[in-house]
Amino acid sequence: MAGPANSTSEHRRGTRLFFGVLAWTARPLINLLTAKKWEGLHNLPTGRGFIAAPNHCTEIDPVIVGHMLYNQNVMPHFLAKEGLFRVPGLGALLRGSRQIPVERSGAGAGRSLEVARGVLDDGDAVIIYPEGTLTRDPDLWPMKGRTGAARLALNTGALVVPIAHWGAQEVFPRYAKRLHVFPRKTTRVLVGKPVDLDRFMDGPDDKATLEAMTEVIMDAITELLEQLRGEKAPAQRWDPTAHHQTLHGRFMERGEEPTDGGGTPETGDGQ
Repeated sequence: MAGPANSTSEHRRGTRLFFGVLAWTARPLINLLTAKKWEGLHNLPTGRGFIAAPNHCTEIDPVIVGHMLYNQNVMPHFLAKEGLFRVPGLGALLRGSRQIPVERSGAGAGRSLEVARGVLDDGDAVIIYPEGTLTRDPDLWPMKGRTGAARLALNTGALVVPIAHWGAQEVFPRYAKRLHVFPRKTTRVLVGKPVDLDRFMDGPDDKATLEAMTEVIMDAITELLEQLRGEKAPAQRWDPTAHHQTLHGRFMERGEEPTDGGGTPETGDGQ
């Protein structure tokens, strides 16, 4: 018994050391680029791991959310496409910070679940964007969600904490090629209370249950974003399928110039 426990402890210490090095290099730059206003931090669970479920409107979202969590001594772990782990340099960075590879195969999905479960058991956060990709909504409201966060919550019993942020899209607009540094922008993050999913926890792991859970999660995220923006979201959530839009990769709005780079790779939702 002592061997595995010591191994887990060493793994966790190594991960935190890696994050410390990243923070030492990245935080000064982030603070230089943006002012920050973080609210609702008291809603972050203490002493246990949890699933963080933010909105997704620009490629630098992971930096904004990860920065906030790290500053609260919560190590952030994102679901990322498995292929990214094979990219030289980037793969070492992802593995060193214990990010979670997402594979579509049955066996690969099982491995992703085990890594995520280990992160939660260590008291850290698994960040899943329920939208699965950058929102297709023209006004950047949260669009229809996918079931990754709900599935992980149902399989692990972990709390789902909704998070909304606003302002990052002014620093790096969706699909942009460059940062907009001047004038200095403010990014706001609002953390909500864990979503009440108790009524689903003893139910079946089927499509209807997962979709119902996802709707509750998306409602919580949208309500937080309404507070940040000071306006109401559309009555009906944007559905990419209904608008004949792809669910993966970049989508350009009509009249918007295509881009060929910029930003960080999109993270997955674990679906």
